[in-house]
Amino acid sequence: MASKLLMITVFLLNLIAFGLAIAAERRRSTAKIKEDSENNFSYCIYDSDIATGFGIGAFLFLLASQLIIMLASRCFCCGKALSPGGSRACAVLLFIICWVTFFIAEVCLLAGSVRNAYHTKYRSSYLINDKPLSCETLRKGVFAAGAAFIFFTSIISQFYYVSYSKARGGGMPYAGEPGVGMAAYK
Repeated sequence: MASKLLMITVFLLNLIAFGLAIAAERRRSTAKIKEDSENNFSYCIYDSDIATGFGIGAFLFLLASQLIIMLASRCFCCGKALSPGGSRACAVLLFIICWVTFFIAEVCLLAGSVRNAYHTKYRSSYLINDKPLSCETLRKGVFAAGAAFIFFTSIISQFYYVSYSKARGGGMPYAGEPGVGMAAYK
């Protein structure tokens, strides 16, 4: 039987991670080119860096939810074998898909956070005829992709845990006699 408290806890952690990823997408850093007071140089000025914190928070909440699910299911490594049948096959398939979507979500969140925190320190000079200044920022949609994969991971991990619990509990063993009954043949 799947633990309802565990499923609610994992759902809430994933919901928080999803919300943080959406907030990070909406609050990505933007940059403006600013000229110095003497108009000799231009440089980039970036606004707030809060999206990096949101992305790291989403990363950690998703990691916590995945760890809870895997510890509760013993990650297929420990414990008694699962009962054969459709629930075990479904649990194995969902286990693999869950890890793939989790990995993609974590990569999107981590890469987005690192890239969002990166600010160019270049400046260009009008006197030397430097190349035009390019203020690099994070591409739109990186945190949104992370949020989408958080959503997929949340759904798949819940189904994985339910399938695992069904396979773990297994069917009722045969309650009859262990041998074949031999009655008198008439």
